[in-house]
Order: sequence, then C-alpha cells, then structure tokens
Amino acid sequence: MLSAVHYKLSRVKLLHLLNELKNNSINVVSLYVPAGSPRVKAEDMMKTILDLNIVPGELSSYMGDSPTGAILFWGPGCRYLVIPPFPMNEARTSNTCDIEPLQAVLRQPLLFGLVLIRLGAYAIGVVKGQNLCSSKVGTGLVHARHRQGGSSAHRFERHREKQIETYFTRVCGHVREQLEPIEKQLEFLFYGGTRDTLLQFRKQCQFMRQFDERTLDILLNIRQPRQSGLQEAIQEAWSSRIIQWKE
Repeated sequence: MLSAVHYKLSRVKLLHLLNELKNNSINVVSLYVPAGSPRVKAEDMMKTILDLNIVPGELSSYMGDSPTGAILFWGPGCRYLVIPPFPMNEARTSNTCDIEPLQAVLRQPLLFGLVLIRLGAYAIGVVKGQNLCSSKVGTGLVHARHRQGGSSAHRFERHREKQIETYFTRVCGHVREQLEPIEKQLEFLFYGGTRDTLLQFRKQCQFMRQFDERTLDILLNIRQPRQSGLQEAIQEAWSSRIIQWKE
C-alpha cells in the first residue's frame, strides 16, 4: 500500500534530487504534463508508459489542471511527482529518467516581479533568475480594527478605510516605479501577504491589471514584507511542490 507524502523543495535541493534520480535510476519512466492540461489528458499520457492499475488513483488528479504543469518520475523505489514553480508547456514521455527539461526550467534566468503587501508594510522587487535587481520597501500607518460598537466605531472605521486607501495609493505608485520600466519584459508576477489585503489592493491599483495573465496563482507566505522578506520570497517563488509515494 502506497502512501503520499507532500512537501516543498527549494531550487537547489530539487536540482540535487534530480541528479540523484538520474544517477540511481533503474527502470524509471518520465512524464511531462503541460501546464493547464485536463485530468483526462494526464491519464491518456500515463497510459502510454504506465499500467494505471498499479499507480495511485489520485495521481492523475494531482497532475491535471496544474497551472504550471507536472512531472512524474516513476519506477521501483522512485515515485515522485513534481509541480514546478514556473509553467512547463512541453508534453513529453520517456522510458528513462529524463530530467533535462525540468533542469532547464530551474536554471533559466527568468525576469519576474514580487509584490508583498500587508496592512502597514510592503515590499516590491524585480528579480532576474535568483538575483534581486531592484526593490522598494516601506511602511504605512493603518490602525487596527475598532472592537467596540457605537457611532464612534463607525467614524473610526471610515477613518481606517481612508488610511487604507491612502496606503494603497502610495504602494501602487511604488509598484509602478519598479515594474513600469520593464513591464513588457516581465515574464511572471508573484503576490505575497494577506489574501484579502491583496484583493483590495489589486482592485484599487489599476496598473496591476496588465499583469493578470502573467500572475502565477501562488500566494507567497511572507509574514514580514521587508528586505529580508524579499529574499525569502525569491526562495519560495523558485520552490517546487513534491508528492512522493512510499510503501
């Protein structure tokens, strides 16, 4: 009986794992399912190199509809599914441990943006490969919610909403300063912080709409939007989700 273990690997650790798989693989097959492929396509591709009766039933559901695609390495003692950090669009099957396409993705010098926002703090970065090229970090005054009722609470909430609007306007200006010079070259965009805060910000900052099709549907879990948070975000942006099946 196989059981699935879920975890993440950094870019460096995944490259190390791929080399280990390549060096120690015996009778390992490989499957690359393109980004956004439906589950039925993943199943059809698996049928060409695997007996579906011997693989976990949930495997195709993990592979299907992934916004970045999925890579499967399957054989005796080697049962890994990799959800890469950036989209892979090539459909590929092999009767060997084919790691080269995934290695290429992990080594490409992609240009992407980071927009990390929480109420009261923000960090914006432009990244080439693993290097932070430019950044802007800062803070803004936004009071916590008023916990008491009454008319004073309503006045306080209106004042707080104005603070948030002013804060978002300032952050939007700084995002524009960072991203506008490279808006045509920018390949991907990541958001990080609090989901509700980011939804409010994106609604107010019209400049962000042009990046919607390049925005990856991955919310970076950065608790402190500051310079060190940008470095954490780069590591997380390059991390891959791993599902490993063990006996």
